[in-house]
Amino acid sequence: MSASGTPDPSDESPVSLDALAEAFAQVMGASAGGTSAASDAPASAFGPAPSDTGAQPPEDPCGAPGSAGGAGGGPDDDPCELSPLTILEAMLFVGCPGDVPLAAQQAAELMRGVEPSEIVDLVAELNRRYAAGGCPYHVVTEGGGYRLALRPEFFALRDAFYGRTREARLSQAAVDVLAIVAYRQPITADEVTALRGTPSGAILNQLVRRRLLRIDRPADRPRLAFYFTTERFLRLFGLTSLADLPQSEDVD
Repeated sequence: MSASGTPDPSDESPVSLDALAEAFAQVMGASAGGTSAASDAPASAFGPAPSDTGAQPPEDPCGAPGSAGGAGGGPDDDPCELSPLTILEAMLFVGCPGDVPLAAQQAAELMRGVEPSEIVDLVAELNRRYAAGGCPYHVVTEGGGYRLALRPEFFALRDAFYGRTREARLSQAAVDVLAIVAYRQPITADEVTALRGTPSGAILNQLVRRRLLRIDRPADRPRLAFYFTTERFLRLFGLTSLADLPQSEDVD
């Protein structure tokens, strides 16, 4: 699987949620019968969406109508008053490690006197100011948190700037492993191997490098690695949470 390979005109349509569910059902059915889940099916492809978090605030992000800043102040005036609103905006602009959404609880913990329940109103106020100022970005809700993202009407400009989106290819074996983790997480490499009937460590490492899977090690058993899907996995498949994964009578 290569995340940097150029698109192949013969590539099939992107991996869908139904394909992921079907792969999991096939693997589970094969493991129940004691056979290997390896498949000769053609590789599937999907195009990872370019990040929408690269939008930068205007030169005077606090100068929108109703803000504490703006023109007209003296040379000693702070053009951007330090407040829960501006602090939250700074957090969203910088982003969280691992490119994960900013959770309300996490944001509130970094500000004095602010409760997680107040973050919703602060986000709404930021979006009101962005809309009033004609900003090309806004705050979106994603995976239980918040992210600063480009507005959809500017996607064409983004694509023109970055050029043609390069595609990553997933082998059928990689789709099988991804499906197992998605439906059975948390799960170890040995458990994935047992379900597929063939060693799966190399594919798991590949999916971790592509940021479709992540590893978590319990504090009391640091040598034991559990695999989980990532926020990037949710974004690529258009999911709000794992509860949105398609279910099938063939999938336990």
